[in-house]
Amino acid sequence: MLTRKQHDLLMFIHGRLQELGVPPSFDEMKDALELRSKSGIHRLITALEERGFIRRLPNRARALEILKLPESVSQAPKGRAGFTPSVIEGSRDSREAGVSAIDSLQKRPRVVSDESHVVGIPMMGRIAAGVPISAIQTNTHQIFVPPDMLGGGEHFALEVKGDSMVEAGILDGDTVLIRKADTATAGEIVVALVDDEEATLKRFRRRGDTIALEAANPAYETRIFGSDRVKVQGKLVGLIRKY
Repeated sequence: MLTRKQHDLLMFIHGRLQELGVPPSFDEMKDALELRSKSGIHRLITALEERGFIRRLPNRARALEILKLPESVSQAPKGRAGFTPSVIEGSRDSREAGVSAIDSLQKRPRVVSDESHVVGIPMMGRIAAGVPISAIQTNTHQIFVPPDMLGGGEHFALEVKGDSMVEAGILDGDTVLIRKADTATAGEIVVALVDDEEATLKRFRRRGDTIALEAANPAYETRIFGSDRVKVQGKLVGLIRKY
């Protein structure tokens, strides 16, 4: 049996995972349950973990997985508990069976059911959502996606490495779809090339003659560079996630 607070917290985490695909922060949990401190949230999470309702995932900031729900609540689909993916029912040639699409710069899944029309875009390697890694690699293969995920322009795809953009709904292992561009407006998520050798995925901000590359994870600091050190390579327009 769960206490009322334990039940309320479990259902809040479950709802947030269903809505956004990422768990709430401890501050959000504290506010939702109207607690005075985060220590109460820690105790509730420990109790839920001990009772087998949730699991804390190692080496991932703020990562929780729901293992089961109370008997009075409909069970989540088997697989990744607490989040119901929206599946692209595309061609088998896409090699992306069992993926979910997340709209550009949004955290709401989109259902695409047209099986007859897909377009191929080049997969260009990995991009860091964390400390920048090596610059974008050469084309390794193509992935196939519905054209309405892309819009106009030239596109490429990158595999995300790291967890600095989790609060924007971008997780380690996701594939991001990027429209090529060399400029961006404040708040857009971009592929940025730093010093012509380090590529990273961050939210773009310009402050005078400096550019801020802002993470979406409080564990990472915003990085500030002179405008001559940063080149925008493209903007995020979509995301694909495997389950």
